Amino acid sequence: MRYPRSAALLLVLCLLGARAATPPLASTNTVQLFNDTNLAGWSSWLVDSKRDDPRRVFTVTNGMIHISGDGLGYLATTNEFSDYRLVVEFKWGSRNTRWGDRIGKARDSGVFLHATGPDGNSHDGGGAFMAAIECNLFQGATGDLLLIRGKQADGRLIAPRVTARAARNRDADGWPWWQPDGEQVTLEVWGRVNWRGKSPTWKDELDYRGPHDVEQAYGGWNRLEITCDGASIEVRLNGTKVNEASSVWPQSGKILLQCEGAEIFFRRVTLMPLNKELGFSRNVFDVPKGMRFSTLGNRREIYKR
Repeated sequence: MRYPRSAALLLVLCLLGARAATPPLASTNTVQLFNDTNLAGWSSWLVDSKRDDPRRVFTVTNGMIHISGDGLGYLATTNEFSDYRLVVEFKWGSRNTRWGDRIGKARDSGVFLHATGPDGNSHDGGGAFMAAIECNLFQGATGDLLLIRGKQADGRLIAPRVTARAARNRDADGWPWWQPDGEQVTLEVWGRVNWRGKSPTWKDELDYRGPHDVEQAYGGWNRLEITCDGASIEVRLNGTKVNEASSVWPQSGKILLQCEGAEIFFRRVTLMPLNKELGFSRNVFDVPKGMRFSTLGNRREIYKR
């Protein structure tokens, strides 16, 4: 949601009923997707209880989004977005749960980009998530890009796709590491592009740290910056570029904050415009009450399953 310099006037006109075709928004404004107070602008989903949250998995406490980890699911933005820079600040909580088999395992969550299709359409988690490109939040693996496949309401496959420059070596599961001067690799339907410094001996163990990790040790705040520019995605963690992809599909959709069995806090979720006109998949003035605005290649490999 990006607003021109006359944003205040346009917003008033819109609320008065001027909801016909709206011009593209200029690139000078920022949207706080989290308003520090409540979850306005977000909806929740849990694999076992759908849109109900009986265990209060998703709450706001002390000006932070708190995801307890007591389930598999997500918070999703009400609106769909394209072409933006997303800034997320997060830190891990103390608790891992049986959900996602996280007891004694690495703390796990994610930021889903360009999430599309109906709620709970993912193959992963048996309908816990949505088809999307996931930026992993996972101890030792934060910054990995994952393809999350799913299905439309009519059962048709939603098959994400990315192309990345990659090193020649592969991890134990057969997936590549991002390397800026590497050969082009295309992943389709499912797969993972490991962040550049991920340890080849990464283990799914509590508070794992690799020798080149740029994520803060447990208890510290992390700043994740994700730039989605047309068919490209760039990921920076604590100021370091850790991953990049091109020829991305889909290129627009909702933004999701994942619950996958680990407690996590988010104190900032900010959407910043690119230096160009920004795209929206829905009417940009359908803004939920409570939101805050400020103006502030050579070889090709295809993996399928």
